[in-house]
Amino acid sequence: MSADLEFTVEPNTQPASDDQRAQILANPGFGQYFSDHMAIATWTKENGWHDARITAFGPLELSPATSVFHYAQTIFEGMKAYRHPDDSIHLFRPEANAQRFNRSAHRLALPELPEDAFLDSLHKLVEIDKAWVPAGGETSLYLRPFMFGSDPFLGVRPSAQVTYVAIASPAGSYFAKGVKPVRIWLSEEYTRAAPGGTGAAKTGGNYASSLLAQAEATAQGCDQVAFLDAVEKKWIEELGGMNLYFVLDDKTVVTPELSGTILEGITRDSILKLVTDLGYSVAERKISIDEWRDGAASGKIREVFACGTAAVITPVASLKWKDGEVQVADGNGGPVTGAVRSALLDVQYGRSKDPHNWMTKVC
Repeated sequence: MSADLEFTVEPNTQPASDDQRAQILANPGFGQYFSDHMAIATWTKENGWHDARITAFGPLELSPATSVFHYAQTIFEGMKAYRHPDDSIHLFRPEANAQRFNRSAHRLALPELPEDAFLDSLHKLVEIDKAWVPAGGETSLYLRPFMFGSDPFLGVRPSAQVTYVAIASPAGSYFAKGVKPVRIWLSEEYTRAAPGGTGAAKTGGNYASSLLAQAEATAQGCDQVAFLDAVEKKWIEELGGMNLYFVLDDKTVVTPELSGTILEGITRDSILKLVTDLGYSVAERKISIDEWRDGAASGKIREVFACGTAAVITPVASLKWKDGEVQVADGNGGPVTGAVRSALLDVQYGRSKDPHNWMTKVC
């Protein structure tokens, strides 16, 4: 049944009114409100994937013994639907999300969801809830597909039942008052992931393990936390939920190489191509924390920026650690960060050509 999995559509009989939806879309924030529908499907060892449908958004009924509560067998994706000037709605590189979703599933001993079914669920969810896609500024409809072990069983083994869900949440501009450079706290006590672990998978446990370090960063007056590798405590890996890029004085743009402990960000991968399009050299290699500190102090590092689905591209103002802080250039970002950010947003929002065929029209 899995090979031909297709989502049927069961319209919500009590959707939000036009006035309710308009009030939400006027100031949606991020992750606070949800559209009228969700996608859901079930997998069992006996029947594979089945019962796939688009249905009314609502609570899930789960046993207290549900395996995900005890063993964290869960993965997710984050992506957006964008309204273009002609009122059409598009997804950005959804095939890449489908592929990463299955890589994460494999690492967490979850069943892979056929890529066509993953894409079908999102296309139908966005189409039926297209009125929830906001317009103007950097607004979007944020999509959260996820999968978890839903077997009510306390034994330590891969779940014999799995649930796939996709929900949608209107999102306002991440930087409502303009792009704000962020301060980064260096975590010297905690690490995000170790070789052989789940660092390359988009799984909830990775984010849970970053929260204490993020709280430490907040207590230090910083916006985000940067993690080093778990072995040598020397090499820069990524932030709590974003990849990093460094712009050097020789016009080279560098990002930490993928090592199995860094999430393969889709925005990260897109920037590799955009930087080249803009005429800069790009390199994926190891970057030590000393190179960041010394390079920022000497001016060899001209700009640092972070990237991810929610904030797109965020300039980094400074790096702080327990014994000091170093500012990146004047602390206000720079021309490369701005150019890459504009180039990416212009493609996503349909303001420029799409030479890499990244956008997929939904409706």
